[in-house]
Amino acid sequence: MAESTTERPVGGTDPELDLAKAAWLSSSQGRGEVQIAFVEGFIAMRNGRHPEGPSLTFDPEEWRAFLRGARDGEFDLT
Repeated sequence: MAESTTERPVGGTDPELDLAKAAWLSSSQGRGEVQIAFVEGFIAMRNGRHPEGPSLTFDPEEWRAFLRGARDGEFDLT
C-alpha cells in the first residue's frame, strides 16, 4: 500500500488505495454520476453509476490542476 504522501515519481504508478471503506461524495447535481473520496492523502474519482468499475486517483497537486482545467473549459466538448 502507498504511503500517505503527496510525492510520486514522474511516470510512477497510481497508489494502491483501499477504497472499500471510502466515504464517496456525489456531484452537486445529485445524480451521482461523478463521485470523489479523500483517502490517505489522495483524491479518488469514480463513475457513481458503475461504482464497481475503475477509479482515477490524484495527488493534491494533480487534483488542483484538474479542477483548474475544468474551470477553464479545458475539457469542454465544444
